[in-house]
Amino acid sequence: MNLTDLQSLEGRYLMQTYRRAPVEFVRGEGARLWDAEGKEYLDFLAGISVCSVGHCNPAVVEAVREQAGRLMHTSNLFYTEPMVRLAERLSESSLGGRVFFSNSGTEANECAIKIARKRAHRRGVEAPEIVSFERDFHGRTYGSLAATPALAANPDLGPMLAGFRAVPINDAAALREAVGENTAAVLIEPIQGESGIYPVSDEALLAARQACDEAGALLIFDEIQTGVGRTGSLWAYEQTPARPDVLTSAKALGGGMPIGACVTTPEAGEILEPGDHGSTFAGGPLVASAALAVLEIVNDPGLLRGVREIGAELQAGLLSLDGVREVRGRGLMFGVGLEEGIDASALRDDLLQHGLVVNAPEPGTIRLLPPLLIDAEDVRAALEAFGKSLG
Repeated sequence: MNLTDLQSLEGRYLMQTYRRAPVEFVRGEGARLWDAEGKEYLDFLAGISVCSVGHCNPAVVEAVREQAGRLMHTSNLFYTEPMVRLAERLSESSLGGRVFFSNSGTEANECAIKIARKRAHRRGVEAPEIVSFERDFHGRTYGSLAATPALAANPDLGPMLAGFRAVPINDAAALREAVGENTAAVLIEPIQGESGIYPVSDEALLAARQACDEAGALLIFDEIQTGVGRTGSLWAYEQTPARPDVLTSAKALGGGMPIGACVTTPEAGEILEPGDHGSTFAGGPLVASAALAVLEIVNDPGLLRGVREIGAELQAGLLSLDGVREVRGRGLMFGVGLEEGIDASALRDDLLQHGLVVNAPEPGTIRLLPPLLIDAEDVRAALEAFGKSLG
């Protein structure tokens, strides 16, 4: 079956919710992908920060293969060792409380929203509110969608879940004003991902932490894109002055397998009770085994230091190119701001022709989320492709 056949079947049988590039990928290894014609690509998107330890990482593949041969699924009505070990690892590496597993990032955020609302009701708040930043992206299920202002504005998807409000990113004063006695939580990305890689300032993060403390609300960090080593520390909050009460993770956590997690402090971990939340597939032994292998690779000081160092090299190289106005981000999470007149979508398509996979989240930005294990040769190849396309 060739690409034309696939496009015909996709046009007939798949809901048209994606604009797919005209490429069929058939194999991946490390930072490389190959299409059906045998052409090699350097992947600087990593499945949108999913394949952060590379495509088909041998340790992850072996963990999945070994577990799949023993037990693929039971249910959350029983114990499995990988699930419990993964919960311990996530808790001890972050907030020290409890973990709820899900299948995706948006589901992890739904759990966080439930925790915040139930906790607010316990302290007498009849109509809890959750505050987020404009341009935040938290997911596409209705709670997460309501906390994603740009998508929640679509009238065809309404009415939205009530109790959500947004303030401009990095406006500490507006954030403090929005948080009050009815606030259940502030839910924010420490670095906005889907909107184009926009870091939240230390001042705004501190304002969020202080406002939550004063109001008795929870501070929730959506680390679905920033977590699991992406910024050069295991969690992005570790490089900020604010520690959240709840963090959510997904994407890179499974190394390509679908898993999400909502991780809490000890206090916030006591809110949900039997029957409050659940998931059929979440935390199963197969995906939990994959995630344990990922964390074994990523939670390494040498690797995290390397992410920061190779990221600085990539950033400097990008800034030296004609047509690049700015580079936003941290670690190996970058938004490349282009000079006026350069269309990001056209540049993305041309880079694909030159064998570099990237993403264009907005008209003037290229988003880079390469595997954390890239080396100097990969950086040089990516910069060469950028130079050709921009030239």
